[in-house]
Amino acid sequence: MSRLRHTGVEFRRVASAGEFGRVAVLLGGDSAEREISLMTGKAVLEALVARGVDAAPFDPAERALGDLVAEGFDRAWIALHGPGGEDGALQGALEWLGLPYTGSGVIGSAVGMDKLRTKRLAQAAGVATPPWLELTGAADFERAIAELGLPLAVKPATQGSSVGMSRVTAATELPGAWRAASALDPVVIAERWITGGEFTVSVLQGQALPAIRIETPRTFYDYQAKYFADDTRYLVPCGLSAPDEAAMQQAALATFAATGASGWGRVDFVTAGDGKALLLEINTVPGMTSHSLVPMAARAAGIDFPELCWRILETSLARERN
Repeated sequence: MSRLRHTGVEFRRVASAGEFGRVAVLLGGDSAEREISLMTGKAVLEALVARGVDAAPFDPAERALGDLVAEGFDRAWIALHGPGGEDGALQGALEWLGLPYTGSGVIGSAVGMDKLRTKRLAQAAGVATPPWLELTGAADFERAIAELGLPLAVKPATQGSSVGMSRVTAATELPGAWRAASALDPVVIAERWITGGEFTVSVLQGQALPAIRIETPRTFYDYQAKYFADDTRYLVPCGLSAPDEAAMQQAALATFAATGASGWGRVDFVTAGDGKALLLEINTVPGMTSHSLVPMAARAAGIDFPELCWRILETSLARERN
């Protein structure tokens, strides 16, 4: 077993599949992103098995987490998206069970799932975001339009994959957008809609991978565009100058540090008219489907899908109890 160090964090490299022991790929769950989680988990499971890892699927929506210990699993590859899998709740349960797991810990997962607190922490660390405010109800609608202008992005604070997000182009649309978002989370964010390039930077074991530019003919990069549409374009190289791409990568790493994220993940940005990158959100358990961005970025860095899944599994070693 070898070790590597990036940005002050040490990661252990594994040479033999047997060193991982028996691995549970946690997939499915009961969030609004269950369908995507099943797709992610299936792809990851197949990749690990192909590399000789003793891995099996485990759906927490159908089985008690205590079965992980009873069935002799040594660690977990978390492929659960959304609340209950990506927000620190599952991570806390696995900590209590003494089972190492991939990716961010309890705090990093909880903060990363909360777009409101992510923005506050990122801004404190010097990472720019689009102007925003919290919508607590109808009393905030007029203020949001006055301060942020139109169009607006309205979104629940703790959902992923653009679930519950709306683009508001007229004041009459704001109440419906707020109701749709608040049905999923009591905390709702209104954000100035930035018309510019949309980019994402994946992070793996302390390193930022090549940035990807996303182009979609849809109103915005929504759930369908992310996972099912065949007309979404992904550009690698992303078209930014080398200094601008490096600055975006550094902003991604700074966001990871500010939120306490670790291991692997993805940070999404939009560029303003002056070309400056503005943080949209961080994803601590991104999708790993045929349309997903982390595998694309890894491939651009010379890392194939099975190797990517292996390296993510290596991040669980940091959570082993000594």
